[in-house]
Amino acid sequence: MKTILHKSDTRGHVDHGWLNSYHSFSFGNYHNNERMNFGVLRVLNDDTVAAGRGFGTHPHRNMEIISIPLEGDLQHMDDMGNSTLIKAGDVQVMSAGTGVMHSEYNKNKNKEVKFLQIWVIPNKEGVPPRYDQISVEDIATKNSLYQILSPSPDDSGVWIHQNAWFHLGNYDTGAIDSYVLKQKGNGIYIFVLDGEIEIADQILNKRDGFGIWETDTFKFKINSTSNILVMEVPMN
Repeated sequence: MKTILHKSDTRGHVDHGWLNSYHSFSFGNYHNNERMNFGVLRVLNDDTVAAGRGFGTHPHRNMEIISIPLEGDLQHMDDMGNSTLIKAGDVQVMSAGTGVMHSEYNKNKNKEVKFLQIWVIPNKEGVPPRYDQISVEDIATKNSLYQILSPSPDDSGVWIHQNAWFHLGNYDTGAIDSYVLKQKGNGIYIFVLDGEIEIADQILNKRDGFGIWETDTFKFKINSTSNILVMEVPMN
């Protein structure tokens, strides 16, 4: 088993006033040759957008883009005709493919919106742009991981053009769980949303990231009430 630790305070950071963003991997003006990606996981941004502000219309191409709201309401609009509200408990995916224009705004005028913006490099280019959004309320479990993303439209959660699987977990103190990788050669990137967990003798706290590869399975222990995101992705 190989591992890599990204403590929360080592992430790239930008504060534009309307946008306060932490970058686990190189993004925008933050460039770190040792933090370009984790396999096909290219971007993991922890964004806070001020009340009533947001990202104006801009393009994307040949990227799988996943948004996971943590607090507040995010208004999405795109040139595919979608105009949707994304809130905590939802997961949004957009396959940019041949090209898409979209915008994301904080719907509320009196409070911030916080969300994760994740980019995954696809396993095929030039696909038709596609949008999907689900609520995870019906599939959420306690003290075990539940799947929110996979390569299959027939599976639980949203799907993308990549052999990747994402799970969320909401755990009580003292819980112990394990994960078996879906595909040989994949790696796992764990992002702690809240709490404290322990994996391979490593303590992880809020907003820490931890990469694991060259293994088929791993166990983890919950040291305090925790919410975690587990992302399994191809390493090449």
